[in-house]
Amino acid sequence: MELWQGTSAICVNDQRQLLMVKQGTPEEVKTWALPGGGKNDDETIEECCVREVWEETGYVARAIKELHVKHTQIDPFRVQVHYILIEIVGGKINILDPDDLIERVEWIDESTLRDLSLSYEEDRKGLMALLKSGGNECAE
Repeated sequence: MELWQGTSAICVNDQRQLLMVKQGTPEEVKTWALPGGGKNDDETIEECCVREVWEETGYVARAIKELHVKHTQIDPFRVQVHYILIEIVGGKINILDPDDLIERVEWIDESTLRDLSLSYEEDRKGLMALLKSGGNECAE
């Protein structure tokens, strides 16, 4: 079975808000997720994360450390999503997504996150815990 690898960027600002994107194809109901996507063959996981943040949000990021790897299976792929803590080092909100999937970029607080329609519902518990703890802050 073929391996698909991707990243999800985690960034909590000093107001305890999480960087998130509202996404989906034109036919889909739009849902919220962390910025991220699939790794190209010629890049590292960290490079993928930084590229995806740039494309989906307009922010220039620096990968700090890997926090978690989610393993799942979506036939015909084994899927690994690397959750990477990032720091924003420049840029501003500006959607540059070549896949044209991103509708909106926002900083989301804990009370808003509680009721959002997430692309990956299994992420909610961990993201809520991260916001409750104050997360590992990153610059905005």
